[in-house]
Amino acid sequence: MKKILIANRGEIALRVMRTARRMGIATVAVYSDADRNAPHVRFADEAVHLGPAPSAQSYLDMDKVIAAARDTGADAIHPGYGFLSENAAFARRVADAGIIFIGPKPHAIEVMGNKLAAKDTVSSYDIPMVPGLDEAVDDPARAREVAAEVGFPILIKAAAGGGGKGMRVVENAEELEEQMQRAISEAKNAFGDGSVFIEKYIGSPRHIEVQVLADTHGHCVHLFERDCSIQRRHQKVVEEAPSAVVAPALRRRMGEAAVKVARSCDYVGAGTVEFLLDEEHNFYFLEMNTRLQVEHPVTELITGIDLVEQQIRVARGEELAFTQDDLRIDGHALELRVYAEDPQNNFLPSIGRLTTYRVPEHARVDGGFEEGMDIPIHYDPMIAKLITHGATRAEAIEKMLDAIGEFHIEGIETTLPFGRFVFTSEPFRSGDFDTKFVQRHFTPEAIAEADAEVSRVAALFAAHLYHQRTQQLSVPASGSPAWLSRH
Repeated sequence: MKKILIANRGEIALRVMRTARRMGIATVAVYSDADRNAPHVRFADEAVHLGPAPSAQSYLDMDKVIAAARDTGADAIHPGYGFLSENAAFARRVADAGIIFIGPKPHAIEVMGNKLAAKDTVSSYDIPMVPGLDEAVDDPARAREVAAEVGFPILIKAAAGGGGKGMRVVENAEELEEQMQRAISEAKNAFGDGSVFIEKYIGSPRHIEVQVLADTHGHCVHLFERDCSIQRRHQKVVEEAPSAVVAPALRRRMGEAAVKVARSCDYVGAGTVEFLLDEEHNFYFLEMNTRLQVEHPVTELITGIDLVEQQIRVARGEELAFTQDDLRIDGHALELRVYAEDPQNNFLPSIGRLTTYRVPEHARVDGGFEEGMDIPIHYDPMIAKLITHGATRAEAIEKMLDAIGEFHIEGIETTLPFGRFVFTSEPFRSGDFDTKFVQRHFTPEAIAEADAEVSRVAALFAAHLYHQRTQQLSVPASGSPAWLSRH
């Protein structure tokens, strides 16, 4: 493998390129009109223009991406995450073109891309499942029967869904039919598939995911868990590894279950198995993401393993160079997704120009923007990922707070103030939180109060320094007792 085309943009494109360059592999960037001057385009050895800014005409155009790989002589394509990364048809077409797809086989993507198919696939592997109906339902009468069996509240979910779309919590039988029709309609609009199914609603879960890695020689390991419970609109904002509430015995059971899920679909490469963890620490299989996750850096920092490098090695047909017994957890890692969003306005996108963009020096920042660049409206609003590592969770939190204070962004609103709120909050610091953290603890006023407190402390500190320095620099008048006492 001498040359890789990265079928993505921004921070993940740069992330893959850096590892490829360290491995002596040339890289090819692709870009849209909106990303013509983006850092990932300049960093790559070659770059190919795909088309206009809308992703359907650029990053999602399979023909253009595969043609770019052929024209540049790329041996392989790394899809990153998002865009075409979990598209089985794309993986199949890449292979048919004689190019290596750095990711799982199309079958695994296909099976795990549908929640119902995924549940059916892992059903014979003794993996805990949320009680419910593991088949599509569109009949309200049948839905009422299932709800009566598992008990309200229930959760209606899109089979092909993700990101909270096509998902409805139903508290009682009276609202079931209306919520069901809404879920079906939203699923059709978002995914082109209106299939929905029903599960028992677990009210206060933690979202725990396990990183797995498998080669083509039958070896599969897990690289421990990440806690991704701090979310807004069912999408993650803060992640950490390991979880503050997962004890070694539970970690072992969840890891073994994740490996079974990977084996159930003959998985190859890096993937993530997601679980819900209830208040009694019972865990249930949720889904599998058949790609590299946004939050993979926290796993890299606690294990010392470069997951992108492992993806490339596996795609080259190499065996894993380590076993499960070789893996250890080293310290604690945290990640804050820095989005161009306004936390004080329901996390709505904040589009504009980065008039100031200065990153902290003593933290890992995976970013794809530079000062003076515009945040395009066409793509995900994530600007960068801020990651810290410490010997303990408390140390990682303090390093994160220092890094947030050193991260200067002006011109748009970001989730940095929200991050400061999270990492200073008692529920997070104590580890006593779940996926409802935002609903229970966060208000726009909380950021204003936190900012006011930071300003007050800064003012007091400045006054203290001023007083200290004036005392040091003050010189008593000649002839006074103070002057005489010094000589």
